[in-house]
Amino acid sequence: MKVWILKKHTLIFAAVVTALCVALAFFVIQLVPRGIAAAAAKKELPIYCVDRTEKIASLSFDAAWGAEDTPTLIRILNEHHVHATFFVVGQWVDKYPDAVKALSDAGNEVMNHSDTHPHMPSLSREAMQAQVSQCDQKIEKITGKKPTLFRPPYGDYNNTVIETLRGMDHDVIQWDVDSLDWKGISADAIQKRVLSKVRPGSIVLFHNAALHTPEALPGIIDSLQKDGYQLVPISQLIYHGAYTIDTQGRQHAVTSSTESSHAADAASTGLF
Repeated sequence: MKVWILKKHTLIFAAVVTALCVALAFFVIQLVPRGIAAAAAKKELPIYCVDRTEKIASLSFDAAWGAEDTPTLIRILNEHHVHATFFVVGQWVDKYPDAVKALSDAGNEVMNHSDTHPHMPSLSREAMQAQVSQCDQKIEKITGKKPTLFRPPYGDYNNTVIETLRGMDHDVIQWDVDSLDWKGISADAIQKRVLSKVRPGSIVLFHNAALHTPEALPGIIDSLQKDGYQLVPISQLIYHGAYTIDTQGRQHAVTSSTESSHAADAASTGLF
């Protein structure tokens, strides 16, 4: 009889443990996806491209070294009646103030690429603010216009970078088409790569001192314009005011028709 009671207690104990394990497993199954969503909700993204139906795109140039090709780039853009966005480093502004003025006078945007070209995520929030403010001041002193766009050096960013720049009223801009001109590839290779990847709302990345960019640029612009593309500075491409950014880095304007379709995705990823 005692043996039977012991077995009964053992069975009851085992049943309780099993029930607890099942409950725990169910809890974990329910919690983990929510935990993943919560983690994803903390991820911030810059603008890589823009949700556009019409054929409109932007050409952008990073300027961190050399200015020998700048007059040529300005001439090519002028000949095609195109204005681009140049992201310049503060130290580059110090070295080439005349180039900065020439870019702005020609109708191109001169925007912020930091003051000394550091890896921004490695900096404190205060150091990030200093990098941006110092470069802003140098650009504004020459052009009379305070930058509103920022491209992080090396394309390197984290949540703090995005949040800090947003607090300084700067949109953080990446790109969805990399010309790879910085690798020194041929003009023909640059053209083929860019033309095969541009889509409505694209932002194309070039460098002002890349070896074959001046050679490649006229053909790229000609082909895009013949295909019906309007090439505008980035500030004219992106949406201002309320917008969301999806998980691919594509910016969407928030309207009554798009709010419901994108709000859920934006809310789950925290990309506002």
